[in-house]
Amino acid sequence: MTQKSENIRWHGSNVTDEEREQQLGVGAVVWFTGLSGSGKSTVARAVEAFLVREGHSAYVLDGDNLRFGLNQDLGFSAQDRQENIRRVGEVAKLFAGANVILLAAFISPYQADRDRIRHSLPEGRFIEVHVSTSLEVCAQRDPKGLYDKALRGEINNFTGVSAPYEAPTSPELRLDTGTVSLEESVAKTVVTLRQCGILPPV
Repeated sequence: MTQKSENIRWHGSNVTDEEREQQLGVGAVVWFTGLSGSGKSTVARAVEAFLVREGHSAYVLDGDNLRFGLNQDLGFSAQDRQENIRRVGEVAKLFAGANVILLAAFISPYQADRDRIRHSLPEGRFIEVHVSTSLEVCAQRDPKGLYDKALRGEINNFTGVSAPYEAPTSPELRLDTGTVSLEESVAKTVVTLRQCGILPPV
């Protein structure tokens, strides 16, 4: 995106990354991507609860919630989806920079958008979790009745029906909530965070 602002400069912190980590722990972005109804938000919120109870600073950014405020001016065209994820990525980066484990739950259908966020963060601080629940299972759940509406042509640009979804090619973790329980999904996510150095070893 073209920089429009002029006469600005980046202001650094008087606190080093090492000092901040020593006091607050490691910050990171855990990015849950998958189809509508795949279980992204459900798993992210369960992981958040586990982490907070264990004494870690964690917070969930949810796709629907941000469209009530920060992204209320965006629709679901390809361009708006990209801008939606760009903004979320910038917010997520700020959380991670404040040493929060930020759990982002977004369909985020385009690999390039997810990769852009990964490359904007320090090495190893972006953990991609593909909630790979099948389209059939997601449509059967249909918690918002969206798949039925999309199939009837009442919703345009609906991911998985009338708009594409680019599944991650090499995520740090894949979870199929159609075959794995919520408790197992949380446990697998926590194990991955330990393996990636975001959480300390047991």
